[in-house]
Amino acid sequence: MMDYISTTEPALKSLLDSARQAAQQAYSPYSGFRVGAALRLTNGEIVTGANVENVSYGLTICAERSALVRAVSQFGPDIRVEAVAIANLNDAPSPPCGACRQVLAEFILPDAPVVFPAADGDRTMTFRELLPLAFEMKLK
Repeated sequence: MMDYISTTEPALKSLLDSARQAAQQAYSPYSGFRVGAALRLTNGEIVTGANVENVSYGLTICAERSALVRAVSQFGPDIRVEAVAIANLNDAPSPPCGACRQVLAEFILPDAPVVFPAADGDRTMTFRELLPLAFEMKLK
């Protein structure tokens, strides 16, 4: 059974508010599905991103990856993510997709809370619960 973390924690509620604000900036003329993400880094910074669609749909970037790319661009490759919030303006369940989970795995702490819209309201899980078997490559 999964252990859900409370979304009533003030810091997570604030992060979720930041994700909702980021969703306002989404570029989604094809699907109308507007998503925002907010990352809290271990240095205390909050970095947001929004989904950006493309007419060649495979080139679309999700909000979570948008925020992560922005975080690395601003603060460098040594960043670590300690919490993630995802929101959309469509009231639809939307946990991070598989690609976003795998990209986040490069930078996120395993026990970082991830809050996202679910069918029964906002759900919070640890990243380890969300992606228990991330792809890893051990360099020699």
